[in-house]
Amino acid sequence: MSLPSSVRQAITELSGKSADPLCAYVYDLPALEAHIRAMRAVLPANCELFYAAKANPEAPILHTLAPWVDGFEAASGGELRWLYQHHPDKPLIFGGPGKLDSELAAALDCGVAAFHVESLGELRRLATQARLHGKPAPVFLRLNVKLDEAPESRLVMGGKPTPFGLDEEAMEEAFSLLAAEPFLELQGLHFHLLSHQLDTQAHLKLMREYFRFFHKITDRHGLQLPTLNVGGGMGINYHDPERSFGWRAFCQALAALIDEEAMCGVRIRFEIGRFIAASCGYYVMQVLDIKRNHGLYFAVARGGTHHFRTPAAQGHDHPFEIIRGDGPAALENTKVTLVGQLCTPKDVLSREQAVAALGVGDLLVFPLAGAYAWNISHRDFLMHAPPEMVFLS
Repeated sequence: MSLPSSVRQAITELSGKSADPLCAYVYDLPALEAHIRAMRAVLPANCELFYAAKANPEAPILHTLAPWVDGFEAASGGELRWLYQHHPDKPLIFGGPGKLDSELAAALDCGVAAFHVESLGELRRLATQARLHGKPAPVFLRLNVKLDEAPESRLVMGGKPTPFGLDEEAMEEAFSLLAAEPFLELQGLHFHLLSHQLDTQAHLKLMREYFRFFHKITDRHGLQLPTLNVGGGMGINYHDPERSFGWRAFCQALAALIDEEAMCGVRIRFEIGRFIAASCGYYVMQVLDIKRNHGLYFAVARGGTHHFRTPAAQGHDHPFEIIRGDGPAALENTKVTLVGQLCTPKDVLSREQAVAALGVGDLLVFPLAGAYAWNISHRDFLMHAPPEMVFLS
């Protein structure tokens, strides 16, 4: 991937501002805004777009997205507090397993737009909190059911035993509980059966299965539910970004599918994280040392997986670009493994990658670092200083 000129210039300017080698995150907020606007422009008319803040909850990211999304999704009490603090005017939905009673109460106080209920126990506890607060709780049942055609991806979270959602047996019991609890208001169903989906056609088939199951359940129970939450799961191809999920083609075909499956009268809600935020972020490490060990070359740079866990979490060699410094090249036309400063052999960002030239002082720039990167990293391990955080505007 070639770096945008604004990002390259910002990184070059940063590298000369400190006596210490550079380690930083650079976020391209204009690019993020252009991306979310383009996503929004092709979304079918009866669809909503929420941002799943777990992907990257940095305040400038949220501020950039707020005018273009219908709301935010929180997956913990901490995220809920953070989102409400920064955007109290935006609709919030509250998901995730293991919600505390105190978090359910806080969500009621915040007036969340939806509780994504993961279990029968949670449903009962929510009913108790709603009665105590005298406030109705808008409920979406998160379903973990086997569909007739469920495509595969690298991360499947439904259709098999997982901690997430209700299976069909629990779903039927949940309907009985809902009917008996006046403070619980069932407003929709929620599916999120897989993630890292790159196949647009396979995801359209999954949408068809969601729509048909929605009709089956509402018809069976005589329900008129206004909303179906279809989650997210659109994937980024870290090896070949041009082959990431095809959002435009997906939305064009989705509009026809909505009509075919009689879903025009239902709000279809997406909650997407990685696919929205990943491409706006860049992680930068400056090379400290280059060494040969048992026949292989290693470039040790300032930072590592304690800042940028994405390569380790995804199990891939992350793409990168080199910004050459003024020093001589220690390596030319050879392969090198890029590592960080941690005292573990697992601190690897990319293995045996061919480089034209690389020297001490050069900058390694890792794109696609805007989601599930800094915020999922084990940042306190060894107590290294955090990276600089730079938001281009």
